[in-house]
Amino acid sequence: MKFYESLYPQLAAMGQERWSEQLQTALSEGLLLERFGDMAGLMSALQALPAIQPSRIALQDNVTIGDSSDLGHIDREELITKLYAFHPWRKGPYNFFGIEIDTEWRSDWKWERLLPHIQPLAGRRVLDVGCGNGYHGWRMRGAGADFVLGIEPFLLSVMQFQVMQRYHCDPQHHVIPIGIEDVPANLACFDSVFSMGVLYHRRSPLDHLFELKGCLRPGGELILETLIVEGDQETIFMPPGRYAKMRNVWFLPSIAAMTLWLQRCGFTEIACVNAVRTSREEQRSTEWMRFESLADFLDPDDESKTIEGHPAPLRAIFTATRP
Repeated sequence: MKFYESLYPQLAAMGQERWSEQLQTALSEGLLLERFGDMAGLMSALQALPAIQPSRIALQDNVTIGDSSDLGHIDREELITKLYAFHPWRKGPYNFFGIEIDTEWRSDWKWERLLPHIQPLAGRRVLDVGCGNGYHGWRMRGAGADFVLGIEPFLLSVMQFQVMQRYHCDPQHHVIPIGIEDVPANLACFDSVFSMGVLYHRRSPLDHLFELKGCLRPGGELILETLIVEGDQETIFMPPGRYAKMRNVWFLPSIAAMTLWLQRCGFTEIACVNAVRTSREEQRSTEWMRFESLADFLDPDDESKTIEGHPAPLRAIFTATRP
């Protein structure tokens, strides 16, 4: 697809000619239309967005595309309606031509928690695994990353990224609709690899860690955020059913157990740099995400527990190095 025309030569220049060729086939319009039943509708919604020239782009302290004065004769409420075609908006927030897209997650809070603890991103090649709509990728570009590739298997999130990309047109930032299992093994070409909110959805978390390690060059940094539980090195919680109403949560390790997993997978310089209980202010329903959110996932009488009686969501950020 034309979305990715600038991606293929960049991958080839990184020594990934074979992967570039594979993606040219996998991301062809015909295969994507066949794979995703909602592709055609989302493409129509994207093409229905008006042509607007943004007067400014800000990515360092927030994600701002344009200003309200750029709208000219374009009806603001009509534009909001067009953006609602991409509901639910989960990662953000975005300021889009003066329209505040108040997403379910305050993803900027997570970014502020991790940024002081990671290697400076200036000039680095970054892979963002399970990147959602690319919000953190924009912040990575704002922090000076030279190239950001996000991978995200959910098409709606990919198309939300394309909404922003339609107006920013950044050739150094891409989000492609694949999962980590579709990435060739042992690429060894990224300076930084992010995996945030993915590990607990993997049936084999150690295989996921090896996949992430294989994407890193020697000396590269892993930044991993995951749900955890309190406990010692032997504490790993596997929900017997749903966790916070999510069906696909498999393993929640303690900080000590997660550290051991990273050690066993060959990482060095391992550190847990942040651990925080998810709050109702950080994850909530909004006009841009009208489904259930954290308040509906917790025990109404005891917010230290999920609705199922499990420990409430506690998230930790780890950094580690591929030797």
